[in-house]
Amino acid sequence: MDFRQLKYFVQIADNNSFSRAAEVLRIAQPSLSQQMKNLEQELGAELLVRHARGVALTEKGQQLYDHAMRIIREVERARDVVRSDTASPHGRVTVGLPTSAARGLSLPLVRAVREAHPRVTIHLIEAMTAVLDEYLQQGRLDVCLLYNHKAFENVAWTEMIAEDLMAIVAPGHPLAARDSVTMAELAAHPLVLPGSPNVLRTVMERSAALCDQHLQGVDCDSLPAIGRIVCEEGAICVMPHFAFSRELERGEMRAVPILDPTPSWRLSVVVSQRSMNIRGAEAVAQILAGVISSMVDAGAWRARLLAR
Repeated sequence: MDFRQLKYFVQIADNNSFSRAAEVLRIAQPSLSQQMKNLEQELGAELLVRHARGVALTEKGQQLYDHAMRIIREVERARDVVRSDTASPHGRVTVGLPTSAARGLSLPLVRAVREAHPRVTIHLIEAMTAVLDEYLQQGRLDVCLLYNHKAFENVAWTEMIAEDLMAIVAPGHPLAARDSVTMAELAAHPLVLPGSPNVLRTVMERSAALCDQHLQGVDCDSLPAIGRIVCEEGAICVMPHFAFSRELERGEMRAVPILDPTPSWRLSVVVSQRSMNIRGAEAVAQILAGVISSMVDAGAWRARLLAR
Protein backbone atom coordinates (compact mmCIF):
# COMPACT_ATOMS: atom_id res chain seq x y z
CA MET A 1 0.00 0.00 0.00
CA ASP A 2 1.41 3.37 -1.00
CA PHE A 3 0.42 7.02 -0.56
CA ARG A 4 -0.89 7.29 -4.12
CA GLN A 5 -3.34 4.44 -3.57
CA LEU A 6 -4.63 6.13 -0.42
CA LYS A 7 -5.23 9.39 -2.32
CA TYR A 8 -7.06 7.48 -5.05
CA PHE A 9 -9.16 5.64 -2.48
CA VAL A 10 -10.14 8.89 -0.70
CA GLN A 11 -11.17 10.54 -3.97
CA ILE A 12 -13.42 7.60 -4.87
CA ALA A 13 -15.02 7.67 -1.42
CA ASP A 14 -15.54 11.45 -1.47
CA ASN A 15 -17.11 11.38 -4.94
CA ASN A 16 -19.06 8.13 -4.48
CA SER A 17 -17.99 7.32 -8.01
CA PHE A 18 -15.04 5.80 -9.89
CA SER A 19 -15.72 7.93 -12.96
CA ARG A 20 -15.90 11.27 -11.11
CA ALA A 21 -12.80 10.40 -9.10
CA ALA A 22 -10.95 9.53 -12.31
CA GLU A 23 -11.86 12.96 -13.72
CA VAL A 24 -10.59 14.74 -10.60
CA LEU A 25 -7.39 12.69 -10.52
CA ARG A 26 -6.96 12.92 -14.29
CA ILE A 27 -6.29 9.22 -14.77
CA ALA A 28 -8.05 6.54 -16.77
CA GLN A 29 -10.92 4.83 -14.95
CA PRO A 30 -9.67 1.27 -15.72
CA SER A 31 -6.33 2.17 -14.15
CA LEU A 32 -8.09 3.54 -11.08
CA SER A 33 -10.23 0.42 -10.77
CA GLN A 34 -7.13 -1.78 -10.99
CA GLN A 35 -5.40 0.23 -8.27
CA MET A 36 -8.36 -0.33 -5.95
CA LYS A 37 -8.49 -4.03 -6.81
CA ASN A 38 -4.80 -4.33 -5.94
CA LEU A 39 -5.38 -2.47 -2.67
CA GLU A 40 -8.25 -4.75 -1.67
CA GLN A 41 -6.21 -7.83 -2.50
CA GLU A 42 -3.29 -6.57 -0.46
CA LEU A 43 -5.47 -5.82 2.55
CA GLY A 44 -7.63 -8.91 2.15
CA ALA A 45 -10.84 -6.95 2.56
CA GLU A 46 -13.59 -5.45 0.42
CA LEU A 47 -13.37 -1.66 0.73
CA LEU A 48 -15.93 -0.43 -1.79
CA VAL A 49 -19.25 -1.80 -2.94
CA ARG A 50 -20.90 -0.72 -6.18
CA HIS A 51 -24.59 0.16 -6.38
CA ALA A 52 -26.96 1.87 -8.81
CA ARG A 53 -25.95 5.38 -7.73
CA GLY A 54 -22.20 4.80 -7.60
CA VAL A 55 -20.07 3.27 -4.85
CA ALA A 56 -20.18 3.19 -1.06
CA LEU A 57 -17.70 2.35 1.66
CA THR A 58 -17.90 -0.97 3.46
CA GLU A 59 -17.24 -1.12 7.20
CA LYS A 60 -13.58 -1.93 6.51
CA GLY A 61 -13.51 0.78 3.87
CA GLN A 62 -14.71 3.38 6.37
CA GLN A 63 -11.96 2.33 8.77
CA LEU A 64 -9.33 2.74 6.05
CA TYR A 65 -10.85 6.07 4.97
CA ASP A 66 -10.50 7.53 8.47
CA HIS A 67 -6.85 6.47 8.68
CA ALA A 68 -6.13 7.61 5.10
CA MET A 69 -7.49 11.11 5.77
CA ARG A 70 -5.24 11.47 8.81
CA ILE A 71 -2.24 10.26 6.83
CA ILE A 72 -2.91 12.65 3.93
CA ARG A 73 -3.33 15.62 6.28
CA GLU A 74 -0.10 14.77 8.10
CA VAL A 75 1.80 14.49 4.83
CA GLU A 76 0.47 17.90 3.76
CA ARG A 77 1.45 19.40 7.10
CA ALA A 78 4.91 17.85 6.83
CA ARG A 79 5.38 19.45 3.43
CA ASP A 80 4.38 22.85 4.82
CA VAL A 81 6.79 22.53 7.74
CA VAL A 82 9.70 21.56 5.49
CA ARG A 83 9.02 24.43 3.11
CA SER A 84 10.20 27.80 4.28
CA ASP A 85 7.63 30.26 5.57
CA THR A 86 8.28 32.47 2.56
CA ALA A 87 7.57 29.73 0.02
CA SER A 88 4.67 30.84 -2.14
CA PRO A 89 1.51 28.70 -2.50
CA HIS A 90 1.23 26.82 -5.76
CA GLY A 91 -0.78 24.17 -7.57
CA ARG A 92 -4.42 23.81 -8.53
CA VAL A 93 -7.23 25.18 -6.35
CA THR A 94 -10.87 24.50 -7.24
CA VAL A 95 -13.19 27.37 -6.28
CA GLY A 96 -16.97 27.16 -6.22
CA LEU A 97 -18.98 30.36 -6.73
CA PRO A 98 -22.77 30.67 -6.43
CA THR A 99 -24.52 31.73 -9.60
CA SER A 100 -25.65 35.08 -8.21
CA ALA A 101 -22.05 36.06 -7.36
CA ALA A 102 -20.03 34.42 -10.13
CA ARG A 103 -20.64 37.02 -12.84
CA GLY A 104 -19.33 39.95 -10.85
CA LEU A 105 -16.72 38.16 -8.77
CA SER A 106 -14.92 35.82 -11.18
CA LEU A 107 -12.73 38.35 -13.01
CA PRO A 108 -11.58 40.32 -9.92
CA LEU A 109 -10.76 37.03 -8.18
CA VAL A 110 -8.77 35.64 -11.12
CA ARG A 111 -6.80 38.87 -11.41
CA ALA A 112 -6.07 39.07 -7.67
CA VAL A 113 -4.91 35.44 -7.44
CA ARG A 114 -2.72 35.81 -10.54
CA GLU A 115 -1.08 38.91 -9.09
CA ALA A 116 -0.53 37.55 -5.56
CA HIS A 117 0.24 33.90 -6.34
CA PRO A 118 1.26 33.37 -9.97
CA ARG A 119 2.08 29.71 -9.27
CA VAL A 120 -1.52 28.97 -8.24
CA THR A 121 -3.98 27.83 -10.91
CA ILE A 122 -7.64 28.24 -10.00
CA HIS A 123 -10.48 26.22 -11.47
CA LEU A 124 -13.78 28.11 -11.15
CA ILE A 125 -17.04 26.20 -10.83
CA GLU A 126 -20.36 28.07 -10.96
CA ALA A 127 -23.46 26.43 -9.50
CA MET A 128 -26.42 26.97 -7.23
CA THR A 129 -25.63 26.91 -3.50
CA ALA A 130 -27.16 23.47 -2.91
CA VAL A 131 -24.90 21.95 -5.58
CA LEU A 132 -21.81 23.72 -4.22
CA ASP A 133 -22.66 22.50 -0.72
CA GLU A 134 -22.83 18.92 -2.01
CA TYR A 135 -19.57 19.28 -3.94
CA LEU A 136 -17.82 20.67 -0.86
CA GLN A 137 -18.93 17.76 1.31
CA GLN A 138 -17.77 15.35 -1.38
CA GLY A 139 -14.31 16.92 -1.41
CA ARG A 140 -14.65 18.21 -4.97
CA LEU A 141 -14.04 21.85 -3.98
CA ASP A 142 -11.12 23.40 -2.14
CA VAL A 143 -12.76 26.79 -1.53
CA CYS A 144 -16.27 28.07 -2.09
CA LEU A 145 -18.79 30.76 -1.24
CA LEU A 146 -21.97 29.55 0.42
CA TYR A 147 -25.13 31.40 1.33
CA ASN A 148 -26.46 30.74 4.85
CA HIS A 149 -23.78 28.11 5.39
CA LYS A 150 -24.59 25.35 7.88
CA ALA A 151 -21.73 23.84 9.87
CA PHE A 152 -20.51 20.36 9.00
CA GLU A 153 -17.29 18.43 9.45
CA ASN A 154 -14.00 19.05 7.64
CA VAL A 155 -14.55 22.71 6.75
CA ALA A 156 -13.51 26.09 8.09
CA TRP A 157 -15.49 29.20 7.26
CA THR A 158 -15.78 32.94 7.78
CA GLU A 159 -19.04 34.86 7.42
CA MET A 160 -18.25 37.78 5.13
CA ILE A 161 -21.36 39.77 4.25
CA ALA A 162 -25.08 40.14 4.83
CA GLU A 163 -27.02 40.88 1.65
CA ASP A 164 -30.64 41.95 1.12
CA LEU A 165 -32.69 40.35 -1.63
CA MET A 166 -34.58 42.67 -3.98
CA ALA A 167 -37.41 42.51 -6.48
CA ILE A 168 -35.87 42.74 -9.97
CA VAL A 169 -38.12 43.96 -12.79
CA ALA A 170 -37.92 45.41 -16.29
CA PRO A 171 -38.02 49.26 -16.56
CA GLY A 172 -41.57 49.21 -17.89
CA HIS A 173 -42.98 47.05 -15.09
CA PRO A 174 -45.51 48.76 -12.74
CA LEU A 175 -43.21 48.09 -9.77
CA ALA A 176 -40.24 49.80 -11.44
CA ALA A 177 -41.35 53.25 -10.31
CA ARG A 178 -41.88 52.17 -6.70
CA ASP A 179 -39.44 53.04 -3.92
CA SER A 180 -40.23 49.73 -2.23
CA VAL A 181 -42.67 46.84 -2.16
CA THR A 182 -43.92 44.85 0.81
CA MET A 183 -43.52 41.11 0.95
CA ALA A 184 -47.31 40.70 1.00
CA GLU A 185 -47.64 42.78 -2.18
CA LEU A 186 -44.81 40.91 -3.87
CA ALA A 187 -46.21 37.48 -3.03
CA ALA A 188 -49.43 38.41 -4.84
CA HIS A 189 -47.48 38.39 -8.13
CA PRO A 190 -46.10 35.33 -9.95
CA LEU A 191 -42.35 35.19 -9.29
CA VAL A 192 -39.43 33.60 -11.11
CA LEU A 193 -37.33 31.83 -8.48
CA PRO A 194 -34.84 28.96 -8.30
CA GLY A 195 -36.54 25.68 -7.53
CA SER A 196 -36.15 23.75 -4.28
CA PRO A 197 -33.80 22.88 -2.74
CA ASN A 198 -32.28 26.35 -2.92
CA VAL A 199 -31.22 28.82 -0.24
CA LEU A 200 -32.86 31.81 -1.93
CA ARG A 201 -36.09 29.88 -2.34
CA THR A 202 -36.04 28.89 1.34
CA VAL A 203 -35.39 32.48 2.46
CA MET A 204 -38.27 33.75 0.33
CA GLU A 205 -40.71 31.07 1.46
CA ARG A 206 -39.95 31.78 5.12
CA SER A 207 -40.32 35.53 4.58
CA ALA A 208 -43.62 35.05 2.78
CA ALA A 209 -44.89 32.79 5.56
CA LEU A 210 -44.30 35.58 8.09
CA CYS A 211 -47.04 37.58 6.35
CA ASP A 212 -49.26 34.55 5.70
CA GLN A 213 -48.47 34.45 1.99
CA HIS A 214 -47.67 31.59 -0.38
CA LEU A 215 -45.30 32.02 -3.31
CA GLN A 216 -46.35 31.17 -6.86
CA GLY A 217 -44.78 31.40 -10.29
CA VAL A 218 -42.03 29.75 -12.35
CA ASP A 219 -39.09 27.68 -11.08
CA CYS A 220 -35.85 28.35 -12.96
CA ASP A 221 -32.30 27.39 -11.96
CA SER A 222 -30.54 29.40 -14.68
CA LEU A 223 -29.60 33.01 -13.93
CA PRO A 224 -29.36 34.02 -17.63
CA ALA A 225 -32.76 32.48 -18.26
CA ILE A 226 -34.23 34.27 -15.25
CA GLY A 227 -32.87 37.54 -16.63
CA ARG A 228 -34.47 36.98 -20.02
CA ILE A 229 -37.83 36.06 -18.52
CA VAL A 230 -37.76 39.27 -16.47
CA CYS A 231 -36.74 41.52 -19.38
CA GLU A 232 -38.76 39.93 -22.17
CA GLU A 233 -41.83 38.58 -20.38
CA GLY A 234 -42.33 41.29 -17.75
CA ALA A 235 -41.89 38.86 -14.87
CA ILE A 236 -40.55 39.55 -11.38
CA CYS A 237 -37.57 37.76 -9.90
CA VAL A 238 -35.93 38.07 -6.49
CA MET A 239 -32.15 38.30 -6.39
CA PRO A 240 -29.44 40.35 -4.69
CA HIS A 241 -28.52 43.56 -6.51
CA PHE A 242 -25.07 42.11 -7.31
CA ALA A 243 -26.55 39.29 -9.43
CA PHE A 244 -27.71 41.74 -12.13
CA SER A 245 -25.47 44.72 -11.37
CA ARG A 246 -24.47 45.18 -15.03
CA GLU A 247 -28.05 45.23 -16.30
CA LEU A 248 -29.08 47.57 -13.47
CA GLU A 249 -26.25 49.98 -14.27
CA ARG A 250 -27.29 50.03 -17.95
CA GLY A 251 -30.90 50.72 -17.03
CA GLU A 252 -32.11 47.40 -18.44
CA MET A 253 -33.57 46.37 -15.07
CA ARG A 254 -34.79 48.00 -11.87
CA ALA A 255 -34.15 46.77 -8.31
CA VAL A 256 -36.91 47.46 -5.80
CA PRO A 257 -36.27 46.99 -2.04
CA ILE A 258 -38.57 44.50 -0.28
CA LEU A 259 -40.00 45.46 3.13
CA ASP A 260 -42.04 43.89 5.95
CA PRO A 261 -40.00 41.72 6.15
CA THR A 262 -36.81 42.29 4.15
CA PRO A 263 -35.44 38.92 3.02
CA SER A 264 -31.68 38.61 3.43
CA TRP A 265 -28.91 36.04 3.61
CA ARG A 266 -25.29 35.74 4.68
CA LEU A 267 -22.37 34.77 2.50
CA SER A 268 -19.43 32.78 3.88
CA VAL A 269 -15.99 31.91 2.53
CA VAL A 270 -15.55 28.19 3.18
CA VAL A 271 -12.34 26.14 3.01
CA SER A 272 -12.37 22.35 2.78
CA GLN A 273 -10.02 20.67 5.24
CA ARG A 274 -10.02 17.71 2.86
CA SER A 275 -8.21 19.76 0.24
CA MET A 276 -5.16 18.10 -1.26
CA ASN A 277 -3.65 21.59 -1.53
CA ILE A 278 -4.56 23.15 1.80
CA ARG A 279 -1.81 25.79 1.56
CA GLY A 280 -3.07 26.96 -1.82
CA ALA A 281 -6.71 26.74 -0.69
CA GLU A 282 -6.12 28.93 2.35
CA ALA A 283 -4.21 31.47 0.27
CA VAL A 284 -7.01 31.70 -2.30
CA ALA A 285 -9.65 31.92 0.44
CA GLN A 286 -7.80 34.85 1.99
CA ILE A 287 -7.67 36.63 -1.38
CA LEU A 288 -11.33 35.88 -2.02
CA ALA A 289 -12.28 37.45 1.32
CA GLY A 290 -10.15 40.49 0.48
CA VAL A 291 -11.74 40.92 -2.94
CA ILE A 292 -15.24 40.77 -1.44
CA SER A 293 -14.35 43.31 1.24
CA SER A 294 -12.86 45.68 -1.33
CA MET A 295 -15.90 45.44 -3.59
CA VAL A 296 -18.27 46.17 -0.70
CA ASP A 297 -16.14 49.12 0.47
CA ALA A 298 -16.10 50.52 -3.09
CA GLY A 299 -19.88 50.21 -3.43
CA ALA A 300 -19.61 47.67 -6.25
CA TRP A 301 -21.31 45.07 -4.05
CA ARG A 302 -24.33 46.29 -2.08
CA ALA A 303 -23.95 44.41 1.17
CA ARG A 304 -22.96 44.81 4.83
CA LEU A 305 -19.53 43.54 5.84
CA LEU A 306 -19.45 41.10 8.75
CA ALA A 307 -15.70 40.38 8.64
CA ARG A 308 -12.52 41.80 7.14
